[in-house]
Amino acid sequence: MRTSVKAPLDEKAARAATWLCTADAVRVRAQLLLGIAERDALPHFRYFPERLQPAADYVLATIRANYPSLEIPFHSRWRHFAVGGRDRWGALKNGLGHLPPDEVARIRIDLAVTSVLLDAGAGPAWSYREAGGGVHARSEGLAVASCAMFAAGLFSSSAKAPLRADAEALSGLDTAKLAAAFQVSASNPMHGLEGRADLLRRLGKALVAAPALFAPVRDGPARPGYILDHLARRAVGGKLEANAILGAVLDGLGAIWPGRIVLGGRNLGDTWQHPAARADDASAGLVPFHKLSQWLTYSLIEPIEDAGIAVIGVDGLTGLAEYRNGGLMVDLGLIEPRDPALAARELSVGDAAVVEWRALTVALLDHIADAIRAKLGRTREDLPLARILEGGTWAAGRRIARERRPDGGPPFRIISDGTVF
Repeated sequence: MRTSVKAPLDEKAARAATWLCTADAVRVRAQLLLGIAERDALPHFRYFPERLQPAADYVLATIRANYPSLEIPFHSRWRHFAVGGRDRWGALKNGLGHLPPDEVARIRIDLAVTSVLLDAGAGPAWSYREAGGGVHARSEGLAVASCAMFAAGLFSSSAKAPLRADAEALSGLDTAKLAAAFQVSASNPMHGLEGRADLLRRLGKALVAAPALFAPVRDGPARPGYILDHLARRAVGGKLEANAILGAVLDGLGAIWPGRIVLGGRNLGDTWQHPAARADDASAGLVPFHKLSQWLTYSLIEPIEDAGIAVIGVDGLTGLAEYRNGGLMVDLGLIEPRDPALAARELSVGDAAVVEWRALTVALLDHIADAIRAKLGRTREDLPLARILEGGTWAAGRRIARERRPDGGPPFRIISDGTVF
């Protein structure tokens, strides 16, 4: 007769941590909190399901205005690089014709990783004046600015190879140089500048610490772009699951997130505490989002596919728990704070009210997507969430924010360190 052996606590914690670092965990915990909201039992927000269909109609109207043919690209950083009708990546790529496609894809990944990690909200007062172009703010401004930094070689340690990001340059990135590149000044302040600089320095160290993911194919420093080679080895029959990309991102970059919860020896990144997240294992009380990591995963799909690897299972990823999608839920009245004074307070990203807001956002994005598909007679394969995020919810969130608030900002005041929102 076999005797069962109780697993040590650290092994259980490690298993729970592994699960929390998945898109499935993000979706499961978000739906758990939505289920509690459906019973009107969340402490900070109320949910009004009768407003779901009108919200879906508002998003669908935004999609039709932006993409009348319903030919919608994936939600990714590449859309921001083309703001104002200028193909900034295309301009860089034109000078890379002498390189093989896999190296072009690595360069593109270097750009995507650094740009996405600089993408947390900059605040309403910051903007970027492009050389020979216009003035851009918020996500588009951050994208244009980071593309210009990349083109100038700010993230490369080699003057002979400026179009790359490598461990040596990133590890030693000077905050003052980043501030100058972002055009930050007393009259053009940016939220979380030091947090962004520190994140890129941590990225440089993480590249060296994870050689299985980021070691050079030949000579040279570790680079984000070498994750392509790792993922190519994971592909089966030329196909790669989107969740494999997210897993590699979370494994390789987990150590970069500062001051976060550690479970089973693993940094859980964009994971926060909420008492309603009940479970019978070590994941109890924890709600993951992995917003920047999933945003990065969405943004890596195109470079990976350009390298000849088909990415499948994209709908396994979740909606992004950020203030455009979250603002949409509040501004359309799907959810309302129980305390009207919540909008007047400064909230940290770890505040239970913010965790609720973000979790309800992720869950409701799935429901809005289902309602839109039903109205259009589309399937998940025809119209995955990544296209609904790009064509509708993100743009609709921005649209209604401009209608509701003069600065077009979010409905709540979030204290940002430049690493979450």
